[in-house]
Amino acid sequence: MTNPFTRNGAGLTRRHLLRAAGATAVVGPVAVAATGALAQPRKLTFAWNANAFCLSPVVAAQELGYFERNGVAVDLINYTGSTDQLLESLATGKADAAVGMIHRWLKPLEAGFDVKLIGSSHGGCVRLIGAKSTGATTLQALKGKTIGVPDLAAPGKNFFSILLAKNGIDPDKDVTWRQYPADLLGVAVDKGEIQAIADGDPNLYLLEKRKPGVYTEIATNLTGEYKDKVCCIVGARGELVRKERPVAAGVARAIVQASDYVADNPNESAKLFAKYSPKVPVEDLRALLGTLTHKHHPVGGDLLKEIEFYARDFRSVGVLKQSTDPARLARHVYAHVLG
Repeated sequence: MTNPFTRNGAGLTRRHLLRAAGATAVVGPVAVAATGALAQPRKLTFAWNANAFCLSPVVAAQELGYFERNGVAVDLINYTGSTDQLLESLATGKADAAVGMIHRWLKPLEAGFDVKLIGSSHGGCVRLIGAKSTGATTLQALKGKTIGVPDLAAPGKNFFSILLAKNGIDPDKDVTWRQYPADLLGVAVDKGEIQAIADGDPNLYLLEKRKPGVYTEIATNLTGEYKDKVCCIVGARGELVRKERPVAAGVARAIVQASDYVADNPNESAKLFAKYSPKVPVEDLRALLGTLTHKHHPVGGDLLKEIEFYARDFRSVGVLKQSTDPARLARHVYAHVLG
């Protein structure tokens, strides 16, 4: 099958009070300031994972009225299926927009789903921890060891494969990746079946909290050159972007503004998200929000550069085809709706 992204390819009550409070919050830089509300709010569906605390901006956008002030009336859909299924739902019009991790999205987007990346929210989300007793305390020390992941296409596996490769460790030959249900990763460490875990919070946070001193953090997707890189991005179905660009812009702008709110108001944001995460105390959610970079949500040329950066990384470890040109892929999957 012809790869369209080669260099020569052709393709390229309380709630009301909270909303009032949100209206006075910082709403982002001039580059993404609202250019005028739509005559009538455009109703649309927005897919997200309600278990992901890092997506607190989605809750803030809904609860504090950022969506409405940007001309859209959003029906939130909790989507926990595979990324391929999510992007297919966007491409076929079953959902209008969604938020997810760039580490999961680029490979299926390379396959040609009619979905455009239109904005971003923050950086962070995945971590790599090792069991101290096994010596898995640095990237170099992972050579010859087994890393547990919740699935073999997980963002953690994709990202840390890149980080290992950049540190001279072959992610396919020098380490072993083994899949376990997320709630059994700690058990696998206890049994000696794995020595490290690549996953996200709050799962790792709770695991470390239950067994203090057992684990050490080896790296995160904010380590080194990634400290200023985005993680969670906003996408919309291609037809919506092409035919209703102001609507797509409203969605992207609302998430940017809500991300700024979360960065500036972590305490209130944790309280907003708490109803979606009953197992994690508000004070823990607040601490976890502090580990993310909700002030980093590039748009325009900055986001395009980051998409290309990740495409180069993913190609380097075989997640993307070697024939894919990262710059061409980035230009194809990104739609500039803000600016």
